[in-house]
Amino acid sequence: MRVRSSVCAVALLLSSGLALASPPAGDVSAGKIKAQPCLGCHGIPGYFNAYPSYHVPKVGGQHPEYIIAALKAYKSGQRPHATMQAQAATLAEQDMADIAAFFASEHEK
Repeated sequence: MRVRSSVCAVALLLSSGLALASPPAGDVSAGKIKAQPCLGCHGIPGYFNAYPSYHVPKVGGQHPEYIIAALKAYKSGQRPHATMQAQAATLAEQDMADIAAFFASEHEK
């Protein structure tokens, strides 16, 4: 019984510590600089990729959590898109948070 209580206490401490660990806050000014490569596609209204042909989404005004989740998925390979995977491959969590903060501050979608 005592071992079970100890295990529960450790599990509670670990889970509360994980809940407190939040992603870094994004810096809009830093994100504006870091997002320059992104704007070549995502900053052009109505832009279509030449091959294969698809609409490039405008990310200005998007929720930062969504942008961070998408960048992490590209980085891990969970989202398929060779160009986005290459762009996200070298981004640290702070870079993602900064880029997300910048795009979230842009009100055009």
